[in-house]
Amino acid sequence: MASSELKHPLGIQPLGNMYLTGAQNHKAAGIGQLAQLNDEILMSVLGHLDAQSLGRLSTTSKACYIFACHDELWRALVLTEFMGNFHFFHSWRGTYLCRLASTNLEPDSVVEPPPAKKRRASEYSYAINLDNRFFSDLLFQPWFCANVPLCPTWLEVENVDRRSQLSVEEFRRAYEAPNRPVVITDVVGKWDASKLWTREYLLQAYGDRPTIVGGYKMKLHDYYRYADQAGNDDQPLYLFDKHFSSSASKLACDYTVPEYFSEDLFAALGAARPDFRWLIVGPQRSGSTFHKDPNCTSAWNAVIKGAKKWVLFPPSCIPPGVHPSEDGLDVAAPVSLVEWFLNFYDEALERGIQPLECICREGDLLFVPRGWWHMALNLEHSVAVTQNFVSQVNLPHVRKYIKQAHLVSGCEHEDRASLAERFDHALQEQHPALWEQEVKKDSERKERAHNSKALSNLFASDGNTGKEFCFNFGADNEMATNDDSAKNFKFNF
Repeated sequence: MASSELKHPLGIQPLGNMYLTGAQNHKAAGIGQLAQLNDEILMSVLGHLDAQSLGRLSTTSKACYIFACHDELWRALVLTEFMGNFHFFHSWRGTYLCRLASTNLEPDSVVEPPPAKKRRASEYSYAINLDNRFFSDLLFQPWFCANVPLCPTWLEVENVDRRSQLSVEEFRRAYEAPNRPVVITDVVGKWDASKLWTREYLLQAYGDRPTIVGGYKMKLHDYYRYADQAGNDDQPLYLFDKHFSSSASKLACDYTVPEYFSEDLFAALGAARPDFRWLIVGPQRSGSTFHKDPNCTSAWNAVIKGAKKWVLFPPSCIPPGVHPSEDGLDVAAPVSLVEWFLNFYDEALERGIQPLECICREGDLLFVPRGWWHMALNLEHSVAVTQNFVSQVNLPHVRKYIKQAHLVSGCEHEDRASLAERFDHALQEQHPALWEQEVKKDSERKERAHNSKALSNLFASDGNTGKEFCFNFGADNEMATNDDSAKNFKFNF
């Protein structure tokens, strides 16, 4: 659906429409001297204002009202000031005002808003409208990404193998060893979790204990209230709880690690191992942006409820629109998942890059090999469980990776520098035969590296004499020369 077919409730349009129609942008007239700033800088400035200042700004003009009511500003205020202690009320601005009323009435209470009701964008009414002559990509894009229907072509490609009755030996030979993703379809349905993990069951399991949502602690019933009303949020908060096995311990008993992934050598570290398993809950359009799994581990992700669209690129192929730092530690990517599909999905195909794609539905399990770039978009409200692991196949890669302490994640900062040494010691103690194999492989790798370096040095420049060997595949009439001024040995063939 084109952007022109969706009408923003405040009349905001993408900037390109102004150039196409020749209409005057009412934005500039309404913000005075602030019009000298582009929208990105202006929004950055407004991000430093508190709620009272934003409220005052919104009364000065129609244009300032639109800027000051931008929901991403209020999202930041809610999460910064109230952390996870809020009841979502239709929008982040509405949530802030509702929570503020609670604070004014009773410091530790939260006003219970009216029952959640799913509302379409067209059902919202606003007092301000600028006759569709307010143009801003920055303000229009998040709303558009939250409301544009998903393009059917984004969901058509299914080029990841789907397997059932797969033996462990065949899994290792056909998928783990060559580092290939695969969807396994006949494991999750055997778990108790596939029948038990309803909303009511999860709420009972957690009780009033907090979960981890977007880096904040939040009660599960508050998160569900938010998720039910997150239809206009282009970046829905995602529940990604690494503590679920302790805070809601019976959930960990409702599933078993599939036999394909039963070997997990990080388990030798016991409680000191890096984070490795998570309960994942999210509404439609929530998900995870492109990333590689931590510490060069492989992973499996099992969908208990709902459906997820996966896009995966091999380790050597950086997805379009994704810009990792040189060491891969930081990744810059489009703000929302839908934004990536809108702007870069077709670009990948135009560049001749065919990613692996699949939709994992209830009962499907996806194996994500080490180093693969991947993203997951929830097509409906989804519940999943995922674990990262280290097997003999990816052990050499993990050991090499975690020797770079600044790349290690999933454990306390003070423990990261020692992780490689502690892991090697644990392997030596608990898996002596495997450790001997690794020591032998390390020695062989060092010998190959030494021989390769020696061979390179044989043909490299001699820094002391300035002489170098030069193989010249020239014409037949060229003669080998020994030019003292150049000091080059040339061998002509």
